[in-house]
Amino acid sequence: MKTIFLDRDGVINRNPPNKGYVRKWAEFTFIPNARKAIRELTESGYRIIVVTNQAGIGRGLYSEQSLTDIHSRMVAEISKTGGTIDAVYYCPHHPDAGCECRKPKPGMLIRAAREHNIELSNAYLIGDVPTDIEAGQRAGTTTLLVLTGTWTGELFPLH
Repeated sequence: MKTIFLDRDGVINRNPPNKGYVRKWAEFTFIPNARKAIRELTESGYRIIVVTNQAGIGRGLYSEQSLTDIHSRMVAEISKTGGTIDAVYYCPHHPDAGCECRKPKPGMLIRAAREHNIELSNAYLIGDVPTDIEAGQRAGTTTLLVLTGTWTGELFPLH
């Protein structure tokens, strides 16, 4: 099955102001047309997996249960418009933890590939910042940078 990995913040939902965190559903705002795009990808036969860094958990700003609640609502709202999110993977660790799952490391993608029998060389990753793109490249996916998030740096060569 064709697979697309989506980053969450900046791809599916708006980034909170001032590099903040979405700590509860009331702070989650879909990017215009994100649900429509996910529906169209679903209708085109893609399996869609979300991969998201959530350092706010590691920083003690919100709990894993709060994140689970946000993701459950996100998946339900996307489902109402005809889209499907097949799985959500997240890194709860502090940026200084040195884990293997925090993007730009490819750990979440490798785990998802193992658990869902995904051939990463045939998968895509869509992200809005260089760390997303680097994770996808390190995992062997085809990567696409979207400008819906907060990235304001120069574009960089993609491999």
